[in-house]
Amino acid sequence: MTVNMKKKLSESILDKFSIDFLRSQVLKNAYGNDDTVIAKLDPRVLLAWYLVVGLVPWFVSDLWFLGACFLLVLVTTKLARVAGLVLALFAVGVFSQTGYLFIVALFFGGDVSTAAPLLVMTLKVATCSLASVTVFSGLDPDRLSNGLMWYGCPERLSFSISYAYRVLPMLMEEFQNILLSYRLRGNPPAHETWTGKVRYLVYQVKIIMQAFYPLMLNTAKRSRTTVEALEIKGYRYAAVDKQVKRMKLRTLQVTTNDFLFLALSLLWISLAMLGSALF
Repeated sequence: MTVNMKKKLSESILDKFSIDFLRSQVLKNAYGNDDTVIAKLDPRVLLAWYLVVGLVPWFVSDLWFLGACFLLVLVTTKLARVAGLVLALFAVGVFSQTGYLFIVALFFGGDVSTAAPLLVMTLKVATCSLASVTVFSGLDPDRLSNGLMWYGCPERLSFSISYAYRVLPMLMEEFQNILLSYRLRGNPPAHETWTGKVRYLVYQVKIIMQAFYPLMLNTAKRSRTTVEALEIKGYRYAAVDKQVKRMKLRTLQVTTNDFLFLALSLLWISLAMLGSALF
């Protein structure tokens, strides 16, 4: 009974980490958060907030201030309803960048005193990472492109960023189709035993590596089709036309919620600076 339960548990875990699951998480994070508090804010306000919260912690080493900034972005991440997969990758990324240094320091003769500077570094990385997750979860490709364009970013660069945002689900779908074609033509090894599972894992890694070249080739073909469609619609002339730019940016509007969001953020940061100075 215990063996069957472990087998079912392992199968359910593997099923969750399929390409369909990854694609659904990416689509949810990019397009499924339109009804959140963060998504309703003006993209110009979000980008300005990100510049402050994402850059200021790198010039401060006080634990009080960094802890307050981390709590702030933790709340905004909750309000943005970030996908669980993105948060899991964030946790793994933060530990891989700073957490292992503490283990290495202890292994080579360090003590607990090394935790303080490493905690400062961890809070800086975590704050900037969560701020990035908050902003890009609350901005769809069009709003992100319009916000960058309003700040003077070249139209082609802003379009390239939004296009890369849009093409990611297409890449994952194409990657899944290529993997399925390889599996249909292949003969995977039996994976009932422990050695068979190792061979099956090597087989899966080999297929993934072989799928990258056709993925890049198919993506290049789709990119050419996209460029031709844009040229037919007059994209090159529209990119430098001021009237088109005004039409695209006409939808941007700063509301009371934007001012309230900025005011609360600045108030919290000011209280953090005051607490740092007092304690």
